[in-house]
Amino acid sequence: MKGIVVAALVGYLLGSIPWGVILTRIAGHGDVRQIGSGNIGATNVLRTGSKTLALLTLLLDLAKGAAAVGVGALFNREAALAAAVTVILGHMFPVWLGFRGGKGIATGFGVLLALAWPVALLAALLWLLTALAFHYSSLAALVAAVASAFLAIPFTDRGSTLVIASIALLVILRHHGNIRRLVAGSENRISLGKG
Repeated sequence: MKGIVVAALVGYLLGSIPWGVILTRIAGHGDVRQIGSGNIGATNVLRTGSKTLALLTLLLDLAKGAAAVGVGALFNREAALAAAVTVILGHMFPVWLGFRGGKGIATGFGVLLALAWPVALLAALLWLLTALAFHYSSLAALVAAVASAFLAIPFTDRGSTLVIASIALLVILRHHGNIRRLVAGSENRISLGKG
């Protein structure tokens, strides 16, 4: 039980590191929450015009998801699953930013890589195909999240499947504004081309 509590706490603290905010400030772009969607994730960091910063944010957010699961695994499988949930909660509701954080896509992908890498790769492929076809990062994220919940069933144990499905649900709920804009046709598109 102690291991689960420690892993959950470490997971939350790792998740709450707002890399998008930190990196854009260091690079002199100000507060990323004041531009674009106001989100702290890689897609909004991309709106600073720096693909390097966006990629670094993506990788660091992904890394904290995988790291949290890894720390939990040092105790046992239950602790790893607890950390998987709390790292997402930390990213979405970081104490340092008044509990207003990101939407959990990159961090969730890191968790998926650590828990069930085949699910992560298939979800990433679906994200990429959807983004290329429709140019909506949010739509791609929603497709990947929903798919991961179902893909987890044949690839993981019951506990992992429930955790992955729970994370997918959190991701969907955090995209409520994007869903409304997608329906209204006012969602911002992304460019995956050169430039």
